[in-house]
Amino acid sequence: MELKIFFTIFAAVFIAELGDKTQLATILFASDKEVSRLTVFFASSTALVVASAIGVIAGSLLSEYI
Repeated sequence: MELKIFFTIFAAVFIAELGDKTQLATILFASDKEVSRLTVFFASSTALVVASAIGVIAGSLLSEYI
């Protein structure tokens, strides 16, 4: 794994995700006193991983045809 590419992708996704509706929804869920903060963290992290995986798969498939 090339660290330069890793950190470039990390920075781009991190900046893109700051303050978007996903983060605002996570803040809303975490503000509920009846919900565990760990549950919110793991659920939102898993959702981002799955969404990113779909993006990687879609990008790979598109690169085959374009």
